[in-house]
Amino acid sequence: MKDEKRIRTSSFRLHPSAFGIDASRAARAYHTGTETYSLELIRALAHLASSERRFRLYTPHPPQHSDWPDSPFMETRIISWPRLWTHLRLAAELQRHPPDALFVPAHVLPLHCPIPAVVTVHDLGYRHYPEAHRPFDRWYLDWTTRRHTRIAHHLIADSQATKDDLIRFYSADPARISVVYLGRDESLTPVNDPQLVAAVKARYNIEGNYFLYLGTLQPRKNLVRLVEAFQQALAALSDESLKLVIAGQQGWLYAEIFERVQQLGLENRVIFPGFIAAADKPALLSGALAYVFPSLYEGFGLPVLEAMACGTPVLTSNISSLPEVAGEAAVLVDPHQTAQIAAGLVQLAQDAGLRRHLVNEGFRQIQQFSWATAAAQVLEILEKVACRDAKRSVASSQMSEVNQKPL
Repeated sequence: MKDEKRIRTSSFRLHPSAFGIDASRAARAYHTGTETYSLELIRALAHLASSERRFRLYTPHPPQHSDWPDSPFMETRIISWPRLWTHLRLAAELQRHPPDALFVPAHVLPLHCPIPAVVTVHDLGYRHYPEAHRPFDRWYLDWTTRRHTRIAHHLIADSQATKDDLIRFYSADPARISVVYLGRDESLTPVNDPQLVAAVKARYNIEGNYFLYLGTLQPRKNLVRLVEAFQQALAALSDESLKLVIAGQQGWLYAEIFERVQQLGLENRVIFPGFIAAADKPALLSGALAYVFPSLYEGFGLPVLEAMACGTPVLTSNISSLPEVAGEAAVLVDPHQTAQIAAGLVQLAQDAGLRRHLVNEGFRQIQQFSWATAAAQVLEILEKVACRDAKRSVASSQMSEVNQKPL
C-alpha cells in the first residue's frame, strides 16, 4: 500500500504539465510597470518551457512586440473579444480547454475560473492612499483583491510589504502568499559616452545638471512635494543650472504638479519632457546627478533598480517596499517630510564621494534581482498548485468509487 501511494505521488511530478498565462497586458505596445512585469516573466518562463512543461499564452490581440517569446513549448492563443475579455472570453476558453493551472500576472482573475489559479497582487496603494485613486478604481481594486484572497489557490506578492498588507487588510492566509521579487532589465548599463548623453539631453531640451524622476505622473508618486523640496534645495545650492526633470506619461490627478511649479515660479528649473523612449532611458539616467523617487507607496519600485543599473545614485522613500529594494544603496527619506527630501537633494548635489559610494553599492544591490530567479519561483508555485489539485481530484475520484460500491 505504501509503495502504491509513493508511485501515485511521483506520477504527479512526472506527468507533462500545461500552464495557462493571461498575457493580455504583456502583449500591449505601451508598457507601464505591470506590463513590463508580465512580459519579462513570460520571456523568462520561455527558457524553462519543455515537452514536460508547456505554456499557453492567452491574449485578445496579436502581441505588439517583435521579440515576443518564440518557443515550441509556449503557444500564443489569440482569442478576440470586444469587451469584458477576462471575464467572458478567457473564462470560456479555460472552461473548454483547461490547462493544469492559470497564472494571472496582472491582478484580475476571471469571474469564473474552473482551474487552480495563481494571481500576482502588485500593491495595495489604494488602501494606503485612497485619495490618490478615482472612486471606481478604488472600489474595483478592493473588490478584486478581496475576491482573490478568497478564491485564488495562491497569491504572489512583489514584496514582503505587499504580503503584510494582504494579511493586514484582507486577513489573507500567510501560507498561501509567496514573495517573489521582480527582476531587473539586464540590458540596462551605464552610458559612459558624454556625447551620447549630451545628444539625449538635447533631444529633451535638458541643459546642465539635473535630478531625474522617471515614471507616471500621479499623486502617489509624491511629485508636488518633490517640487517643493527642490525649491528648498535650490536655496542651499549655488548651481544656477541645476534642473529637476520630471519625465513620464501623465497618469491621473496630475494637474496639481504643473500648477505648483507655476506657483513657485520654477518654470525654468523644472522640466516636463513627457514620455521617454526606451532607447533614451539609459543615457538620461546615466547623465543625472541622481534619480529621485520619493513615492508614498510602492509594491516594489522597479525604477530604483533601473537607475542603479545605469550607475545613477538614488534617493527614495523609507516606507513600503522601497527599503527592501534599495537596501543600503540609496539615500532613504521620509516622503511625508519635505525638509527631509530637500536635505537629501542637497546632500547628493554636494557630496561626490557619497554619489560614488551609492553607485558602487547599487551595482551590488541589483545582483539580487533577476527575472530568471523570479520565473523559477513562479513555476515552482504553479507546479505545486497543479499537483495539489491533481491529488485532490484523485482522492475525490477514489472516494466516489468507494461510495458507489455495494455494501
